[in-house]
Amino acid sequence: MTTADGAPEYVKVNRANWDDRAPAHAASSGYHVQRFLDDPSYLSGVVRFDLPLLGSVEGERGVHLQCHIGTDTLSLARLGAKMTGVDFSPRSLDEARHLAEATGTSIEYLEANVYTAPSLLGYHGFDFVFTGVGALCWLPNISEWAQVVADLLKPGGRLFIREGHPMLWAIDEERTDAIAVDYPYFETEEPLIDEDGGTYVETDATFDNNTAHSWNHGLGELVTGLANVDLQVTGLVEHDSAPWEALPGKMTCDDAGEWRLTERPERLACTYTLQAVKR
Repeated sequence: MTTADGAPEYVKVNRANWDDRAPAHAASSGYHVQRFLDDPSYLSGVVRFDLPLLGSVEGERGVHLQCHIGTDTLSLARLGAKMTGVDFSPRSLDEARHLAEATGTSIEYLEANVYTAPSLLGYHGFDFVFTGVGALCWLPNISEWAQVVADLLKPGGRLFIREGHPMLWAIDEERTDAIAVDYPYFETEEPLIDEDGGTYVETDATFDNNTAHSWNHGLGELVTGLANVDLQVTGLVEHDSAPWEALPGKMTCDDAGEWRLTERPERLACTYTLQAVKR
């Protein structure tokens, strides 16, 4: 189904959800916006976690897909990359632009559905594509996303992604008696429709738009999608931790801000870091 402006229905629904929450996210302690303002060397936890794998991006042209309020985008710019951020939520981009301006950082932010990014940004012009935690689940088709990545990258360019593990997304976080797999691991045609009036950061804000459509994507589906568009996976590391309390009451936070199962954390892969190079 599409809306009157031609956008798929899920885009309209999810955009309203994220527009509603973007100011609350920027004002929360979870995104550490004040730390970015106070400390010119501060980096987001997501980027900082993966620095050993990321390596140098100095002088490279990068695009951050589904950038939200831009804290990871700003972090990559602070590492020397020339960054462009793309998101479909105008209120998220307002917050991202405000943060970039307040920190004196040159970042181009553009509003677009991720599937239309190449037509807006041009083809084969980026040294790397970055995507952070909690992005892919809002997209219905991982193969089409992989094609977007290939279209944006120069030959020899790379994809770098840290994302929530599909095994984690399949867990019912509301179960208190067990760690129970209750949601699809694999991509499904129909979305999971959620009606959650809250959000994943601590806030007193209330929201009007609470419907969200999401999909899971198995690791095999992701790797196959990349291979089909001539992106060679060069690294895949699964982590037993996530940068938020994904399963409330069942996890413990370490000194680096990473959460893992309190009991036998080796049972569950919570996130992964994947790199791929365009042939």
